[in-house]
Amino acid sequence: MKAKRTLAMLGAVALGLGLSGQAYAECSPETWQDCEGKPWVIGTAETPVGERWWPHPLWGEGDEAGSTNWYARPEVVLRALAEVDTGKVYKLGREYDSTIPTFGSRTFELKSPSSGSGGPAGANAVVYKDEIVTSQIGQVGTQFDGLGHIGVSTNGVADASDVRYYNGFAEADIFTETGLKNLGVEKLHPIVARGVLLDIAAFKGVEMLEAGYVVTRADVEGALKKQGMEGFAFQPGDGVFFHTGWGKLWKTDNETFKSGEPGIGMEIAKWLSDEVQAGVVGADTWGTDAVPGEDPGCVFCAAHTHLLTRNGIVNQEVLYLDELVRDGVYTFAYIYSPMPIVGATGSPGAPIAID
Repeated sequence: MKAKRTLAMLGAVALGLGLSGQAYAECSPETWQDCEGKPWVIGTAETPVGERWWPHPLWGEGDEAGSTNWYARPEVVLRALAEVDTGKVYKLGREYDSTIPTFGSRTFELKSPSSGSGGPAGANAVVYKDEIVTSQIGQVGTQFDGLGHIGVSTNGVADASDVRYYNGFAEADIFTETGLKNLGVEKLHPIVARGVLLDIAAFKGVEMLEAGYVVTRADVEGALKKQGMEGFAFQPGDGVFFHTGWGKLWKTDNETFKSGEPGIGMEIAKWLSDEVQAGVVGADTWGTDAVPGEDPGCVFCAAHTHLLTRNGIVNQEVLYLDELVRDGVYTFAYIYSPMPIVGATGSPGAPIAID
């Protein structure tokens, strides 16, 4: 419920800042049918994001694995492993502690209570320790958005009686206080993808893109050319990752890090879903979407509602990409297995790249 209120608040703020008068009347949360023709509305405005997106045209009715289905295909996994030549391993996950920036009211706290310890015991006097973690564990730090994380109220903001997620799963049918009945991260396949890094910051000649900067196809093509990859042939199941430089703010300026971010818009989202058919996308930012977005009428349009909800393409956030950039490693084997927490909307974890 807090997440819904937060998204509603963000939408209201965005609209208040960016729209007024006649423009507001033409396309607003209350008159979403009039948004037809906007980039985030696919086809006719049957729902606030366009035509119904279920059943999935590739994975079929009832599927709960989305784009991770690519990694059940041996040829996709072998394509990833073929990228390994030097054997160097890169950690792409950031460390978790209580000082990391978190979205909204999310937290991360670890305690090592004396009550969670044991021993000494036995002639060898063994002692053991453990810990308690309090956190929205799948949605802090280096986080992975599963398919039950983002939905769309198909009747608009005024009527949340029909909220739909990937492949048309209805909130009323799948959500319980103890987790998701469907679309939990335990339903996803481990990811072994050919990773492709796009250093957009380097192409633009800056250390860090500005908040709200929207990555374009021209940026992608320019980055590929600068990286010596002009004409690179993306293939279905590839992982596509964006270096924006925004990660430099991580734990150095948490408030600015959380205040917005550069990222992708609908042009890139449609390219990833329709042309690349990506298996996983991600960035060194907290959401992969540009915030504020390219159109104030749509909140978290690209990576979240278009890729996750409509297309089932999973999203890896808060990646540490600096070492790959430093070494000029732009293609690699990307390996990550979501923590199989039954009924969870997301997962923590430590993805790796192998050159």
